[in-house]
Amino acid sequence: MRDVSLLAGVSRMTVTRVFIRPDHVLPETRERVQRAVLELGYVPDRAAGSLATQRSGFVGLVLPTLSNGNFAAMVEGLTEALRTAGYELLIGYTSYSVAEEERQVHTVLSRRPEALVLAASAHSATMRRQVAQACIPVVEVAELPDDPIGHVIGFSNYAIGRAAGDFLAGLGHKRIAAIGASSDGERRDLRGEARLHGFTDALLAAKLPADMVRMEGDIPFSFTEGARIMARLLDEAAPPDAVFAVSDLAAVGVLMECRRRNIDVPHDMSLLGFGDFEIGQQMVPALSTIAVDFDDLGRRTGELVAELLQHDDPSGIARTDVGFTLIPRGTTRASVP
Repeated sequence: MRDVSLLAGVSRMTVTRVFIRPDHVLPETRERVQRAVLELGYVPDRAAGSLATQRSGFVGLVLPTLSNGNFAAMVEGLTEALRTAGYELLIGYTSYSVAEEERQVHTVLSRRPEALVLAASAHSATMRRQVAQACIPVVEVAELPDDPIGHVIGFSNYAIGRAAGDFLAGLGHKRIAAIGASSDGERRDLRGEARLHGFTDALLAAKLPADMVRMEGDIPFSFTEGARIMARLLDEAAPPDAVFAVSDLAAVGVLMECRRRNIDVPHDMSLLGFGDFEIGQQMVPALSTIAVDFDDLGRRTGELVAELLQHDDPSGIARTDVGFTLIPRGTTRASVP
């Protein structure tokens, strides 16, 4: 700090302001300090600074997985919005385990984040108590929970499943399957389960059988799992004529299994996924899917967090439904003869 202040020709207090409250420093002075920092290779001690300012400068984020492209897009949008407001992310992931979520949240909170973003799921009672005692803004994303911890920005996975079932039934299909991951007791894909529940209700409302709605795959639900479950469905006495997969990745596996068996998609089999992943867009035929703008979801979450941190007592609890879009492509026909 002394060396930076001497090189820049300013006081140590001015150097501190540049790091903590840069908008309170004249642009030309701020530029001199930043040039001195670069020249000297100075790295501020954020831990020590947070003791003095009571600000850590970061926001905690806990996700089920880091391998999902949609969550990656959300992280990008969230990071961009937070950086604009002067915050950085500290990320943990749970591998879809409620117990691991509890541990990850405890670890993040021990580093005193200024806010916490959670991918909404079945949080443990202990985790809820930890978050409540932290007294920081909390935003849950990628779901619309009935009993939220704090603010919510997401979409209804149940409604997505319902829309998928209505769509395939509306095409005239009669033997419709849906596939998703099963619970192993410790890990659960609650969002995928909610999509399957919505899908089942859509079939029942259309007076169609729901016996081919299967929760059998491993978590995370992958290409291999989609192909494996589809193989079993095709070996049944009355195989399906349409399939909904709770993830585009599994849907691609389904498409590959149909290729191996010379089943024409969409002439003999309609296929619908969720996620609008790039691989589905590039398949031949291109995958019909249901899309959510995760980049926008992340950006809006970051903007909300920044707003909450600027106001000590924000009014009301935000609950934002970002919605979804069903995108018919080459794996579904206009109608079934």
